[in-house]
Amino acid sequence: MKAVVWHGLGDIRLDEVPDPKLEEPTDAIIRITRSAICGTDLHMVRGTMPGMREGTILGHEAVGVVEETGPSVRGFSRGDRVVVCSTMGCGNCAYCRAGYYAQCDVANPQGPTAGTCFFGGPESTGPVDGLQAEYARIPYAATTLVRIPDSVTDDQAILVSDIYPTAWFGARLAEVSDGDTVLVLGAGIVGQFAIASAKQQGASRVFAVDGINSRLNRAQAQNADIIDFNAEDPVQTVRELTRGIGVDRVIDAVGVDATRPVTGPAAEKTAEQADTFEREREQAAPESKPEGKQWLPGDAPSLAARWAVESVAKAGTIGVIGVYPPGFDVFPFGDLMNKNLTMHAGNCNHRRYVPKLLNLVATGTIDPTAFITQSEPPESAIDAYRAFDRRDEGWLKTVLEVA
Repeated sequence: MKAVVWHGLGDIRLDEVPDPKLEEPTDAIIRITRSAICGTDLHMVRGTMPGMREGTILGHEAVGVVEETGPSVRGFSRGDRVVVCSTMGCGNCAYCRAGYYAQCDVANPQGPTAGTCFFGGPESTGPVDGLQAEYARIPYAATTLVRIPDSVTDDQAILVSDIYPTAWFGARLAEVSDGDTVLVLGAGIVGQFAIASAKQQGASRVFAVDGINSRLNRAQAQNADIIDFNAEDPVQTVRELTRGIGVDRVIDAVGVDATRPVTGPAAEKTAEQADTFEREREQAAPESKPEGKQWLPGDAPSLAARWAVESVAKAGTIGVIGVYPPGFDVFPFGDLMNKNLTMHAGNCNHRRYVPKLLNLVATGTIDPTAFITQSEPPESAIDAYRAFDRRDEGWLKTVLEVA
């Protein structure tokens, strides 16, 4: 079968690889009909997510059809349409039963202290081959797969595999409730769904910060108050628009690949921190291999975290769903403590939210396809990676039409 394979930093290829096979009685094999490229995948290629094993298939989002099930998989049959949860859980351990599927004690073969097991990740996460392929092995299929309602299309379901639940989880981490004013840092695809999720969870006003016009325009179409960090200082603007108080909640949908403003008042301030940010980048991605402007790690790894702490009101809450790799230890804890802030962070417990969000799609509460900006065949996957990595205007979410 064809699959997108990681060979090294800055080196991904569309390869012919062996078809997957059942390895455990709890496995299933699915024929993938839709996959997608996520910002998290770029961390593997840029070097801000260390520990990748050469030959690992990338991708952690997929929709497909069940082809084969192991003897312990009782709830699915050949031919069922399913969405794949990006993180895996056994469904039986104490963490899974409490809804913390991303911290399952069993799914990660590296052991219970290794943390989240997800598709297409570094060795510490399994590794488990990813979903940018024609077929995939699904461990713990009874938990990792969710049946798709007949009224939901593959294009709608693919964004419920990871993006929508991650954004929903971000709003939950931020403790968004009725009447809250919320700041979403990053208006990429996760940020767009974070805006939608914050509103669905009761936010009365949402601000969105980014530096790419097409993303800001899409955020404005959701009635978010947009802030272009290349034209305004986001922290100062938030304070002005909230009468000096700050926002009640912040969702950090950026993470370690944050980039510095290139123009405007915020650029002047961050230029003074250039040496600090460069040291952070060396810590976050010491082995990165950029090709000109391709595969560049973000040049301000802690910037989103700093803006979050500076923008939120006293006693406010920050939810972090942007990726920060293990070992990255830069955070303004002193300012957080001085303002009595609460911060929650983590990998999404997908299985906890996917069924509910599929039902929201099925009932017409939201149509995720509005956020798909590119649909490509697998043969165009590497070119799509490159355009997405460069943050080209108009590239929000790329879906791979596998079948």
